[in-house]
Amino acid sequence: MPSLASPLPARPAEAHALAVAATLPGIRIVCTTLGRGQAAAELARSRPDATVACWFLDLHQRDAAAASWGAAATANLSAPCTADIPAGPYDLAVVPVSRGGEAELTRDVLQQVIDALVVGGWLVATVDNPRDSWLREQLAEGGETVRVRPAEDGGHTVAYLVQKTRPLAKHRNFSCRFKFRDRDRLLEAVTCPGVFAHRRIDPGARHLLNAVDVAPDTRVLDIGCGSGCVALGIAARDPSVVVHAFDSAARAVECTRRGVTLNGLANVSVALEAEGRVPDRGSWDLALANPPYYGDFMIAERLVEAARLALAPGGTLLVVTKQPTWYGEHLPRMWTNVAQELVKGYHLIEAVRPS
Repeated sequence: MPSLASPLPARPAEAHALAVAATLPGIRIVCTTLGRGQAAAELARSRPDATVACWFLDLHQRDAAAASWGAAATANLSAPCTADIPAGPYDLAVVPVSRGGEAELTRDVLQQVIDALVVGGWLVATVDNPRDSWLREQLAEGGETVRVRPAEDGGHTVAYLVQKTRPLAKHRNFSCRFKFRDRDRLLEAVTCPGVFAHRRIDPGARHLLNAVDVAPDTRVLDIGCGSGCVALGIAARDPSVVVHAFDSAARAVECTRRGVTLNGLANVSVALEAEGRVPDRGSWDLALANPPYYGDFMIAERLVEAARLALAPGGTLLVVTKQPTWYGEHLPRMWTNVAQELVKGYHLIEAVRPS
């Protein structure tokens, strides 16, 4: 069932979830999405007396969804981008799941959604795997009855329907606090499912920290900060260094903020940001990034451009990657002094913004 509010059709699991949810009561509705929030937009359109929250974990995805709704967006539809589920309670929840998604993140989201439902409320969860057993097992762990709704057209999805009959008996904490050392200081970081990297300092982040020496009063950007280990390490070396960390993932921003507080750092600011906007653009001395490799380097390209606009003339970009080819081909077009060093399987790539 495609969304009427968006020119893009919903992915099969989300379309199946919408078809099932349309048969259920509910005027306080929360949805997640695999695409552009089509299920949430259609439920809001078809139920003008309802309030519908389409919950996003990533600001870039949220902004793309809102743009696709355009003038068709209704006043009763909101699109919060938050680390945890927006405050309920809800009487209907719609959660489409991708079989290739992160298992622990899915468990975390399901727990939060079920906890936010009123007793008597309904959860519709779907997955793009008609032979699924894993998602059904997760839903059954709470002791509620799990009803199965196969796709009517014999498609490649399955839906599960759960009515909450009692409050959750127990809550699992999926977040993690761990310690890591940067030079002479032991620091503490926080991660949770969906944050890069969960439960540890990423080796790429470790290589960035090892490669950087910062002079007093240096202004440093941590672009795509993840759990914030790089920002925490750099800021802890010298209180005169100014660090600004940002990420489009709401959970990454929340974890970084918690790390800043745990370590008592007064020289770090953190922002939820998808377009690379920073305070005092054009004034920063150093930009650090550990971009992901997927998406044909689209994310890497955005991060590099954000650094170029943020740095002062003569400012330095330092990227860590296992796949250096794209950077070798693209950075020399708009950067100078491009250099590369291989360290234990990771490539450290340095470039200077021309004056």
